[in-house]
Amino acid sequence: MTKFILASASVARLKLLQMIGINPQVEVSNYDESLIDLLNPHNLVNTLAENKALTVVENHDHGLVLGCDSVLAVNGEIYGKPENEEEAFHRWRQMRGNVGKLYTGHALFDLRQDKKVIRCGITEVYFANVDDDTIRAYVATEEPLKCAGSFALEGRGGFLIDKIVGCHSNVIGLSLPLLRQMLAELNYRVTDFW
Repeated sequence: MTKFILASASVARLKLLQMIGINPQVEVSNYDESLIDLLNPHNLVNTLAENKALTVVENHDHGLVLGCDSVLAVNGEIYGKPENEEEAFHRWRQMRGNVGKLYTGHALFDLRQDKKVIRCGITEVYFANVDDDTIRAYVATEEPLKCAGSFALEGRGGFLIDKIVGCHSNVIGLSLPLLRQMLAELNYRVTDFW
């Protein structure tokens, strides 16, 4: 059986993989994201995902290594994880009643075949027009501090989203349909990892 390695500390990504029957080996990349300064969100997440995976690839000679990265773009501004509660509150004031695009870069390396596939999933997120008190209460939970775009669809933040257009798992941090396509491109099926 081929080893599947997740180059991410994200509990949400791990749970998504486990939900579809892949129990990956988790190896946190600890890649310094500040090394990459790109203004195009599509290029940014793909580059970060690739570099995160590459730091883990160096430690292995076989298996699949998956690196991912997500950002939210609203009105041309890119949001990763907020640095503190004040920043999360300010972002939510900008996002409320607005539409953002959640970009998730996926980099899948197949060490046996010496191949890689890099793709970006994009999902539109429609934010509810919530009041300042609701934003303060949400930020106080600290959930937004752990997430790209300052919200977790699978958590309390899901209540503050009016709708999404596109892949919902992409918003959580890993597009399952995109992963299925990437695996197929490398001649694997998800059942190979069950």
